[in-house]
Amino acid sequence: MKRSAVILAGGFSKRFGQEKGLIGLAGKPLILHVLERTVDTVDEAVVVVSSDAQKRAFDKLLRERADVVVDKCEKQSPLVGALTGFENARGEYSLLLPCDTPFISSQVASLLLDLCIRRNATIPRWPNEYIEPFQAAYHTKSALRATEIALEEKKLDMQSMILHMKRVRYISTMVLQKMDPKLFTFFNINTPEDLRRAESILQHKLGKSSL
Repeated sequence: MKRSAVILAGGFSKRFGQEKGLIGLAGKPLILHVLERTVDTVDEAVVVVSSDAQKRAFDKLLRERADVVVDKCEKQSPLVGALTGFENARGEYSLLLPCDTPFISSQVASLLLDLCIRRNATIPRWPNEYIEPFQAAYHTKSALRATEIALEEKKLDMQSMILHMKRVRYISTMVLQKMDPKLFTFFNINTPEDLRRAESILQHKLGKSSL
């Protein structure tokens, strides 16, 4: 097995009153939007949640589509979720993703994984130098070790993990725009306003596809 998708779904949205991955968009939970957009890119999917109750909810929804695993640490942090995901991923390379980005481009995902071969990470970077470590590809074992070191140092941010990695490739978002012109890949849903915009984007896409 060569490629895995590690999807972080442990967050609870206070604005929506439920787990982020279960928020509905066009009649479908966000987690399914993410899975369906990556299914042809990876060999397996690992969904990371933060409690046994979340695991039961996601198991019921996903059935055979993904392995649902619970964070191994009590501290809730995306870095802890990444650690759990990398530990359970069987692929040599892993695509790390949030569960609230329903418009991930399969072309962008595939390119990130391709560019990660013989590297330890491929991370999108904006012109202002801001990076997207949660929509990036990693060499699974190298990322696991770097994550362990960062957590041993009591660091909970992805930047601390990346600092412990060598052979990191950054790819400009301007390059990715050739495949995803509006960079909807990086659009995430945090508020009801974001959800309404996502619904509008979907309606626009469906309208164009029916022409």
